[in-house]
Amino acid sequence: MNVALDGSVLFVAQPSLQRDLSTSLAQVQWTSTAYLLAVASLLVLAGRLGDRYGHTRLLLIGSLGFGAASAGIAMAPSVGWVIALRAVQGVFGALLQPATLALLRQVYPPDRLGLPVALRTSAIGVAAAAGPLLGGFLVAHFGWRSVFVVNVPVALLISLFCLAARVPEDATVRNPRRRPEVGGALLLAAALALLVNALAEVELHGWADRRTVGGLLCSAAVAVVLVRHERRSRNPLIPAAVARSVPVTASMAMLLFTASGMFGALFVSTYFLQYALGLAPLDSALRALPMTALMIVGAPVAARVLRVLGARTTALGGTLLVVLGIGWLAGTDSGTGPVVMGAAFAVLGAGYATVMVTATGTVVGDAPPGYAGVVGGLKQTAVNIGPVLGIAVAAGLLPAVGGVRAEQWEGAMGPALLVLAATAALALVPAVLLPGARRRTGPPPRDAGRGRPEGAAPCLTSPSEV
Repeated sequence: MNVALDGSVLFVAQPSLQRDLSTSLAQVQWTSTAYLLAVASLLVLAGRLGDRYGHTRLLLIGSLGFGAASAGIAMAPSVGWVIALRAVQGVFGALLQPATLALLRQVYPPDRLGLPVALRTSAIGVAAAAGPLLGGFLVAHFGWRSVFVVNVPVALLISLFCLAARVPEDATVRNPRRRPEVGGALLLAAALALLVNALAEVELHGWADRRTVGGLLCSAAVAVVLVRHERRSRNPLIPAAVARSVPVTASMAMLLFTASGMFGALFVSTYFLQYALGLAPLDSALRALPMTALMIVGAPVAARVLRVLGARTTALGGTLLVVLGIGWLAGTDSGTGPVVMGAAFAVLGAGYATVMVTATGTVVGDAPPGYAGVVGGLKQTAVNIGPVLGIAVAAGLLPAVGGVRAEQWEGAMGPALLVLAATAALALVPAVLLPGARRRTGPPPRDAGRGRPEGAAPCLTSPSEV
């Protein structure tokens, strides 16, 4: 929640930061890009470290480091320091995210993961909704630096919980004598960093620019080297048990496509509301508020549906809702009222919450024993790269900012959103590969899920599993 709150608050603070430090727009964008590069490239390695040395320890280190970096940004004398410390903040943010998912796996048996996963999704929705409102208040009254000061007490509170919590140990997790696979980690970090940087630059240079094409080709080349290295390694960064898990890989692909469609649609809608309709940033955020509300309310409902219908049916339904919501937004124009547009955002939020709960529960529950951290890192990587891809797709379909009539924005919005709806629809293919509901021949044992043999991977095919 701390990471989600920080990201949503920063967007509100960036204009004030730019004025106060007298920076260029490109430098301001790097305050986001530097963080994203660090997070996306290190999530899998962070999860692997948690599997080796304990997730509570990684969560404690990540929280303290995230808070310290936030305090440093609040005192930064120049934008260069802000960018550098945002990268440091991203390193510790990478330690936080896989640890939270892995700890859920350690605390709850697979058949009881539904509610914790739903509450986690709802908390992210609350943070996303509260971020712009809290950020606007803090910036207006205390300046942009205050949005980073807020992270410090939250990080300290999480650290205290880590010290006080008694999490049951997983016997398959710790193996501190075996060193992490450095070569695979560096190659994966390089491939992801090149990919994220290339996609982030699409908004500025376009898809056909040699810098974009070169970055994508370099990322693909490093990825090929990574695959060959992992196949030959005795201790691969991504174990074969994880790479061969169909539910895990299908869930990550589903998250990648739905996140691309949803966040690309938010990017297009935000520009449309502000450039075509002339709404203030806060007013445009309020138009999209039903989406966040349905994410908060819909997550627990999705968990219940998942218990009854299974992962495949629930994921297909959630993906169709995402596609429907984006398609509905594509049919709106300057004459569409806030109620109709809010309903479209609500459908989009309900669908994305359903996909998130299903994919997260499947990834965490189906993780092979001892690999919950690396699986959580892969899942968070998909969630982080998806929005970058969606915004890159959207940016290539929209007119350049500035000097464009409202009619041109309105004419470009519909086709761009239809392309993004098609992008989200690609998630239907991996959704079909998820396990379906399994019929029970009798009532489940009272201790179901707790007596599973250590070497057996849980299978999310039961209506009661997430």
